[in-house]
Amino acid sequence: MRTISALFALVLVSGCSAKYMQNDLSVPDSKLSSGKSVIIATPMNGRYGNENYQVSGEMTASATRAAFSRYSNRIIVSSSCSDIDCLKNQQSFDYYVVPEILHWEDRATEWSGLPDRVEIKVAIYDGETFETLASTIFSGKSKWATFGGDHPQDLLQEPLNSYIESLY
Repeated sequence: MRTISALFALVLVSGCSAKYMQNDLSVPDSKLSSGKSVIIATPMNGRYGNENYQVSGEMTASATRAAFSRYSNRIIVSSSCSDIDCLKNQQSFDYYVVPEILHWEDRATEWSGLPDRVEIKVAIYDGETFETLASTIFSGKSKWATFGGDHPQDLLQEPLNSYIESLY
């Protein structure tokens, strides 16, 4: 009986935390410098099938800004740019950051058992050369037992904070 109880508890605990994966595409030669100016593009809204998730791009840019705010006081989010070519035409910054939503899936997990999913690519460019300093793709999957409280945007902050912290 104890074995069954322990197994049941293990299943419950394993279903109660979000899962994240990260795939670094390019790693910086040196750490980024704190206090430098940052401009962040606002990605196009996420889609899944025929569903277009309004303001998901703004939520992603906002979460990216929050992650960088620990390292700079000079951060601007450009709501009119979604890529590096557009950002190049803005005023001069030390770092140009381009988040891109690759996958955004908001599910009624508490009813369907299907988790919310998000996959984001983040590229950071040098402000003088526009060469890629760092780039990664991270994905997140919501916990199984959400009780109606989780959404894809809730899966952004933890991996973004962790990734940006690793760069400084």
